[in-house]
Amino acid sequence: MLIDAHQHFWRLADRVGHWPPPALVPIHRDFDHADLEPLLAQCGVTGTVLVQSLPTVADTLQLLQLATQHPVVKGVVGWVDLLATDAPAQITALAHHRKLKGLRPMLQDLPDTYWIAQAALTPAITAMQAHGLVFDALVLPQHLGALLAFAQRHPDLSIVIDHAAKPEIALGRLDPWRQDMAALAALPQVQCKLSALLTEAGVHARASALEPYVAHLFATFGAERLIWGSDWPVLNLAAGYADWLAMAQALCKGQPGMDDTRIDAIFGGNARRIYRLD
Repeated sequence: MLIDAHQHFWRLADRVGHWPPPALVPIHRDFDHADLEPLLAQCGVTGTVLVQSLPTVADTLQLLQLATQHPVVKGVVGWVDLLATDAPAQITALAHHRKLKGLRPMLQDLPDTYWIAQAALTPAITAMQAHGLVFDALVLPQHLGALLAFAQRHPDLSIVIDHAAKPEIALGRLDPWRQDMAALAALPQVQCKLSALLTEAGVHARASALEPYVAHLFATFGAERLIWGSDWPVLNLAAGYADWLAMAQALCKGQPGMDDTRIDAIFGGNARRIYRLD
């Protein structure tokens, strides 16, 4: 089973004042299941994880409704204000929906780089763990030190780093991202998504530019903790759906020790296990 572990739906009417801006013409429109379904069918993708893109519970509820309507959506990663006094109660209520698989604070948009490291998040994180929810970390390279402190504080919380923390591929910069990701990979509860790398590559959106970053992720996380995702429709800024899938598969097959079992894990099995998909 081929799983896309990171995709979005959105309506511009819900996003007034939020990203994407009109200048990003390829993605400045509504995107829903009718747009994605032909791409999934073309590529043989049989399930997806639908990820929030607005910091509201209303958006999460809408995504859960869409997941109910479209069986190809196997799970939802939603949003809750993790610092709210009633965050544990909100998490418990949302977790009653069987397709809620995780939560994602939009850390890359917060002004405080160290927001995630604060102990005040503990009640919400405890509630997440009680319901078996995954923590998706939407971070940039500058957040990785704080994310490490957070992960060390919560060793039993399953954490997935979205988009490999968006390394500066367009600049060809590996450090300090390389060292920081290695430190996080040393923690067994931390996983990483192979997603959005083409978008981060900018004008260098080709396999050769991505290869050093992908090789480092394999060397540190191993095939058993890497998860493929499209980041569609943001992906449209860089490539077509089938093109990114083919490139990602080729990059993975080129890594040392790869075989069909490991490829199947990266492109489906790991997502099913980590997000507990049906």
